[in-house]
Amino acid sequence: MTYILAIDQGTTSTRAILFDAEMQVAAVAQEEFAQHYPQAGWVEHDPEDFWETTLSTCRTVIKDTGISSTDIAGIGITNQRETTIVWDKNTGQAIHNAIVWQDRRTAQICETFRNDGREDMVRATTGLLLDPYFSGTKVKWILDTVEGARARAEAGELMFGTVDSFLIWRLTGGASHVTDATNAARTLMYDIRKGDWSDEICDMLGVPRAMLPEVKDCAAEFGTTLGAHLGGSIPILGVAGDQHAATLGQTCFKPGMMKSTYGTGCFALLNTGDTPVLSENRMLTTIAYQLDGTPTYALEGSIFIAGAAVQWLRDGLGIIGKASESGVLAEKADPVQDVILVPAFTGLGAPYWQPECRGGMFGLTRNSGPAEFARAALQSVAYQTRDLWEAMRADWKGDTQVTLRVDGGMSASDWAMQSLSDILGAAVDRPVMQETTALGAAWLAGMQAGVYPDQEGFAATWALDREFKPMLDAGRRDAAYDRWKRAVQAVIGV
Repeated sequence: MTYILAIDQGTTSTRAILFDAEMQVAAVAQEEFAQHYPQAGWVEHDPEDFWETTLSTCRTVIKDTGISSTDIAGIGITNQRETTIVWDKNTGQAIHNAIVWQDRRTAQICETFRNDGREDMVRATTGLLLDPYFSGTKVKWILDTVEGARARAEAGELMFGTVDSFLIWRLTGGASHVTDATNAARTLMYDIRKGDWSDEICDMLGVPRAMLPEVKDCAAEFGTTLGAHLGGSIPILGVAGDQHAATLGQTCFKPGMMKSTYGTGCFALLNTGDTPVLSENRMLTTIAYQLDGTPTYALEGSIFIAGAAVQWLRDGLGIIGKASESGVLAEKADPVQDVILVPAFTGLGAPYWQPECRGGMFGLTRNSGPAEFARAALQSVAYQTRDLWEAMRADWKGDTQVTLRVDGGMSASDWAMQSLSDILGAAVDRPVMQETTALGAAWLAGMQAGVYPDQEGFAATWALDREFKPMLDAGRRDAAYDRWKRAVQAVIGV
């Protein structure tokens, strides 16, 4: 049999998933790793954790299925985006912890560039806003802060990469310093129209181009693993940032198709075809995927806190023992109470882009308790998604009938998905295959290897698990959303 190995390196854990020749999951291994919070608003990972958990999980699924490296036709990699690593070209050792996409330490750097009138240029070039979310200002911070780093970078001794680049560098023994177009498009340094790094922005940030990886299609030859790592040499044939891989896994190949992934955060991508749509509503313009040298563009909205709000219920408040209990508890909430949580624990993402504001809870009464908190946490995800939905539909000049497909851990909750449909006033489609992110990476590698079908054949395999249809009348829906918007403005105003 022929297998494809997908590496899914996420924000809180690393997973390895083996897919068989029929694109079905044959084995899964997952390992969590430590989160580091040096200061308020700072989030870091140890890059060695990425490496060690990647090796360990990959070796586990190979061992568990009793196969060898010769049975694996290729590797697909998908990863947490924007997370930034700078490492020594000769040793492969990072010079600083990875700065995670959630990290807000470069807010002042962004503000300085914004005050200098740079945002319009950055936005026109990259499709992104000047926000700490993206990699570029994180690289600048590392070069400005780590002693001797800037001089070493200018001497060609240091490499920059997102997590995919770092893993490929390690897997290939330093033979490949590469990335794909989707990860490059999230760095704040890539010209998404020209398909090349922007000299103007690199100069602005003080990032030498020699640090940057070569940019390839999502399905391409990225290098070959050293035999010692996984028991033999395996070609790396597919790479996409996690949200882009999920878009592929949901087979959102047609303009007007939208996927929303509910993990730690929530990330929605709307396929806009071969034309980059510059948002008038503070959405991001990005590359959905790139195949055969041709980019397909998307509008994206990023919510920083989605599943993390449920983790807060579990770990911060201790009112649930596991995430799956949140929907059951929310069902018990008093229907008369209108408790609203604005989970701006690390600021607000799209369409507000307020990195400095913090969360708030509104509408509390003496009777508010765990059930009301659980409902508010789940509904906050629906409200935030509607923020994105409204902005994207206003920007999208194509067909107004947007198809929404959902995935990610929270999508397994019927209560949360019904709430989402109610607040949007639209149907929400959940697929049978929940491993859409890993599947997207696997499909890229499998297609490149000649094992899996082309776009049309792959799209035909998508299967519906359940369609959620709105059950809330328009008046109640809009009144609830108005309360949400007032709560957001109150948080921003503090």
